[in-house]
Amino acid sequence: MKKEQQVASIIEILKQEYPDAICTLDYENPVQLLVATQLAAQCTDARVNIVTKTLFQKYPDAEAFATADYETLCEEIHSTGFFRSKARHIIDCCQILCEKYNGEVPSDMKELTARPGVGRKTASIIRGDVYHLPAVVTDTHAMRLSYRMGLTQYRDNPYKIEMDLAKIIPPDEQADFCHRLVEHGRAVCMARRPNCAECALADYCKKVGVKS
Repeated sequence: MKKEQQVASIIEILKQEYPDAICTLDYENPVQLLVATQLAAQCTDARVNIVTKTLFQKYPDAEAFATADYETLCEEIHSTGFFRSKARHIIDCCQILCEKYNGEVPSDMKELTARPGVGRKTASIIRGDVYHLPAVVTDTHAMRLSYRMGLTQYRDNPYKIEMDLAKIIPPDEQADFCHRLVEHGRAVCMARRPNCAECALADYCKKVGVKS
């Protein structure tokens, strides 16, 4: 099977399996999504959503985070891990948003990744979910599943995997495709004990046997 046909089939299967897949972080505005994504580094979305339920009531926008007390914010996000660096990055990032962007979150990849604590994964989530731009989010699920299905030759290189997927996933499908990979990675294609017998994508997986 040609790569284009394989990709089209995978996309269609994921659409059927997870038609309503969306970002699983809770937020009400772009700044909150930016902060939630920063907190989600090395932490589960479920834990982040517990923390941000009260955090976003106290800090609803960039100005509120920009003027937050560092030690207090550390305590408030402690359970997400790496809280000291996250708190510093969030405050510094939001200060720049207020000074340079009137408190708004930019859509440009270079401008986003120039902000403290914002890598390509975070920037891609903002670009895809807020601005509906082409965006490949290479989290652990996307990297694992993409390699298993032969969509990339790389296992642990987020940037190269992102570039590979960006070449073969239609631009208007990229954000939703990545959300569906997350859903499938959590529900079926787990890292240690994937449920291959129940996997709708098993025919396309190197672990089981790729269609030719």
